[in-house]
Amino acid sequence: MTRAFLPEPIGDDALHALIDLALRAPSAGKTQGTHFVVLGGDDVVEFWNDTLPIEKRSTFRWKQLLDAPVVILPFVDPLAYVARYAEPDKQATGLGEGVHAWPTPYWTIDGSFAVMSLLLAAHDADLGALFFAVFNGENELRSRLGVPEHLQLLGAIAIGWPLAEEPAAGASAQRQRRKPNEIIHHSKW
Repeated sequence: MTRAFLPEPIGDDALHALIDLALRAPSAGKTQGTHFVVLGGDDVVEFWNDTLPIEKRSTFRWKQLLDAPVVILPFVDPLAYVARYAEPDKQATGLGEGVHAWPTPYWTIDGSFAVMSLLLAAHDADLGALFFAVFNGENELRSRLGVPEHLQLLGAIAIGWPLAEEPAAGASAQRQRRKPNEIIHHSKW
């Protein structure tokens, strides 16, 4: 994950190629209920104004994250899944009865697959990328962008050319990765 970017633009063709690859991720019933709002230029400035107030920026650890030329907001549509599973070929599942009928929110899973695919595609294109949560200002952001209320925001993805000298990673990056034998349970827990 890249947390420091050069403030250089990315071409629209490159962004469309990344998103095209992201949309090839698995999708339950081929519902394809993931949407991306792509922000560039002044829209990125407004994104940060909505989500990271100016008074908090002086203590923000990853100041060069704000230099990313593109921020992509992945949204998922639960109602698209309900509608898809109400269609004749999926009706027997009972999942078309409403969001409440789903024991697992596949819209979130499918959107997460698409986000991971986008992150991997960015890496393969020698771009830096960072997925992060939108902790503040979501209502202002949604209102300004005209996002329908029923869509679920998964987070935000900063994309751009990585700075050669990335700032030191945080404490989380220093944690040891678990070994396979610590997480694999053969035949039983």
